Amino acid sequence: MDASVSPAAPDPAPVPRAPGPAFSQAAPAPVSRLRRLATPVGVMAAVVAAFGYVAAVDPNEPGHYPVCPMLRFTGVLCPGCGGLRSAHAFAHGDIPAALGSNALAVLGYAVFAAVWVLWTVRASRGRPMRITVAPAYWWGVGAVLLVFSVIRNLPFGSALAP
Repeated sequence: MDASVSPAAPDPAPVPRAPGPAFSQAAPAPVSRLRRLATPVGVMAAVVAAFGYVAAVDPNEPGHYPVCPMLRFTGVLCPGCGGLRSAHAFAHGDIPAALGSNALAVLGYAVFAAVWVLWTVRASRGRPMRITVAPAYWWGVGAVLLVFSVIRNLPFGSALAP
């Protein structure tokens, strides 16, 4: 038996489509300002909580915080040594004591504040926060940390020691 297939009706003319994906994608719903600000505000809340804890629990009293491992095992002050004492003094508004404990930490607080303000303003306007730093700058930051560490461990740099 010969099975023959009857010819099907011709396909209608193809509908022209715009170039792009084969499926359509709906535009994302706009994000509210409150939702855009949730992350920067949450980060600031965590920082305020950390500074509040350090302000309440004095790092100058022994037994509350662990000793810096580098200082404990080598006797060498790392770039972060004195950071908790600096944060404690900063939280109490004693900027000279904060600078005396760790000047780079105070500089870090200022950099964080500037970046946080920029982040918050950009988030409130619905613009993404993108910070691109060239590798040369990271090397520069590392060099500053290294020089700071070396100088604060030398006799003439004792003013930078906590």
